[in-house]
Amino acid sequence: MTSPDTAAVRNYLQDLQARIVAGLEQADGKSFLTDGWQRPEGGGGISHIIEEGNVFERGGVGFSHVLGSNLPPSAAANRPELAGRNWEAMGVSLVLHPRNPYAPTVHMNVRCFVATKEGAEAVWWFGGGMDLTPYYGYDEDAQHFHRTCRDALQPFGGDLYPRYKKWCDDYFYLKHRKEPRGVGGIFFDDLNEGGFERCFALQRSVGDAFLDAYLPILQRRKDAPYGERERDFQAYRRGRYVEFNLVFDRGTLFGLQSGGRTESILMSMPPIVKWRYDWQPEAGSEEARLYSDFLIHRDWI
Repeated sequence: MTSPDTAAVRNYLQDLQARIVAGLEQADGKSFLTDGWQRPEGGGGISHIIEEGNVFERGGVGFSHVLGSNLPPSAAANRPELAGRNWEAMGVSLVLHPRNPYAPTVHMNVRCFVATKEGAEAVWWFGGGMDLTPYYGYDEDAQHFHRTCRDALQPFGGDLYPRYKKWCDDYFYLKHRKEPRGVGGIFFDDLNEGGFERCFALQRSVGDAFLDAYLPILQRRKDAPYGERERDFQAYRRGRYVEFNLVFDRGTLFGLQSGGRTESILMSMPPIVKWRYDWQPEAGSEEARLYSDFLIHRDWI
């Protein structure tokens, strides 16, 4: 395998974080808080956080570059032979929770892992993707998001979007609820086929596509009128987001298992959430239509 150019990946990720934060600050009109941190075992990161913004009720865009001497089990889930190796992980991860219930929550992550052992060749891989979680569904929003994801992957092979879309559908699925988290997007992990430069270029294409995928949707929905009913349903559905991130999400598990910074790991949590016992939306309502028309696996483009 080609030796991984981790310096180039780090430089790209830091630049990506800065560009995304600049675009989101322009959309919101309020600056993000910048919080740098160091990890005792090695490495650190920068978290950009917004709370009580004009558009975003809560959100974070984090960069991390951490190192360790014992690869956590969550990172070696598909490569058990690498457990216990020295490791280096870097990435940009974001979650945004708009205040307006008609504006969807969004998640994006791009990351790179390197596992090393004395006397052995370094093993590296990339992962990432983005997915959209609406509270009130719009076909044109899901279509735009998926189309942008497809176009980001197209230069690397026409088969990738269908594969990574299905991977996203399968991954962001609440097994105990038997329902998807949202309308999906793309997800990939353990990517090292075709050499380092190809995989790094694919990661850059996905990361660079995020603002194009999300900002047009945000602009369409952020000023839509809403009332207490919509806010109440948004808080209820946000509970599903919390359940997935705390029970299934590999990134959350890796961060906690590797002794990462808890505040930065859990910046994905929404600020206001509600749970109800065995609640069902009113038949024929827009809330019910989210379940029947959007929280299903379907082809959007």
